[in-house]
Amino acid sequence: MIPQDSFIIVAEVEPRCLLGLRSLLKTMTITGCAGVADPANSLVRFSDFETIHFARFVVLADNTLDDRRHYPQLESSGRELPTYLCFMVDCDGDADKLLARMAQEAAGLRRIFGHCKGLKEGADMLLWLRAHRVQPMASYINWVGRSVTQAREEACLHRLLRDALPRIHSTDPQKVFALLKCQLKKTCTLTAAAPTPLAWRIRNLVHMLLPFVVTLLAFVVAALCLVFFPFIAIALLCIGTLAFVIGTLVFVVVLRRHEQSDPIVCQPYERLHVEELRHGEDHDVTNQYTAMGSIKPGLFRLRTEIAILYGINWVARHIFTRGSLARIGTIHFAHWVFLDQRRRGFFCSNYDGGHEAYMDDFINKAGFGLNLAFSSFIGYPTTNWLVASGAWREQDFKRFQRHHQIPTDVWYKAYPGLAARDLARNSRIRNGFEKAAMSDDEIRRWLAEI
Repeated sequence: MIPQDSFIIVAEVEPRCLLGLRSLLKTMTITGCAGVADPANSLVRFSDFETIHFARFVVLADNTLDDRRHYPQLESSGRELPTYLCFMVDCDGDADKLLARMAQEAAGLRRIFGHCKGLKEGADMLLWLRAHRVQPMASYINWVGRSVTQAREEACLHRLLRDALPRIHSTDPQKVFALLKCQLKKTCTLTAAAPTPLAWRIRNLVHMLLPFVVTLLAFVVAALCLVFFPFIAIALLCIGTLAFVIGTLVFVVVLRRHEQSDPIVCQPYERLHVEELRHGEDHDVTNQYTAMGSIKPGLFRLRTEIAILYGINWVARHIFTRGSLARIGTIHFAHWVFLDQRRRGFFCSNYDGGHEAYMDDFINKAGFGLNLAFSSFIGYPTTNWLVASGAWREQDFKRFQRHHQIPTDVWYKAYPGLAARDLARNSRIRNGFEKAAMSDDEIRRWLAEI
């Protein structure tokens, strides 16, 4: 399989160039579809890069800077914090190779990033982009290994089967299956899956096993100490256990103290802001989401957030790789990113369905996950013991996330009209089509998918 990758370029925008940048980005979109990229636009022709799943340009203009005033230890308003331009791409294969190709072939990148600080005339575009590349703290991929080519070819197969099926006048499942395969064998191209790169397999395995290896080494060292220095080992074990218990209690107490002392940041319904956001939504079965805000002050909140995002990244990379994040099956790609020496952060996702349904899905199915991932941000509804309450204060949470959401200026999707469940169904159809033989019941179930 071809694993997926991403790159995220973040560069500070010159304040005097902000309006010009937004106007330029608007020329990349389809008239009447706010924020939706024209695949063949003159600046960055996304259609020329066949490995891109999703891409976006978004001006990270923080809508929540005034909320920082509720914390005296932070700057009065944070107005001196910069505005950034983010260029994000989710792709098949090595993202750095795609970045190199885009730097060479997409001449419009120089015009776009010319509105940012530090890009001098004649500078090496690729080196500049690499210097401004940031790594996400956590990422999620709906189905690791499903390429753009596969998604498009399987969608084509589904269309051809759907058109061909009514022309077959037979009730015998075996005959229907044979006729469909015969008719489409020469007209439908299905590219065989490429072998998984060995280097990726090794990196992924090391990443998966690292927490367990560290834990195992600790047990081995403890066992050796117990054999050769039993009294010292027992003393250290008791001290370690006591330290763990005390550490856990201290964490719980400090957490509860923070939860009860955090100021409540009232966020009223912002009608004009929400209308602007809605103007860029529901132009396809899939939508984009970008939100940013400030981390609550103090090392406790920051280190808690880092630990949680590490856990989210681990389970997303090694457990939730086949169509759902926990019980949420509508997200294609998602990223959590820190900015400004981890004082601020932003979250980006590509999801199916409407915005309200997206939020309700998370609140109903994974509210505790929202609390874990976002309760360290200023203005989040008050949680209890980190996982309770918070997102379940439904209206407070919905105002919070809309307040933090910002419009995505340019958004590209490689397979419009296809939701994640469509991609999964098309893959099941392909799997059946490529089988040499199936039982009557298997064929009937397969035909029901068409």
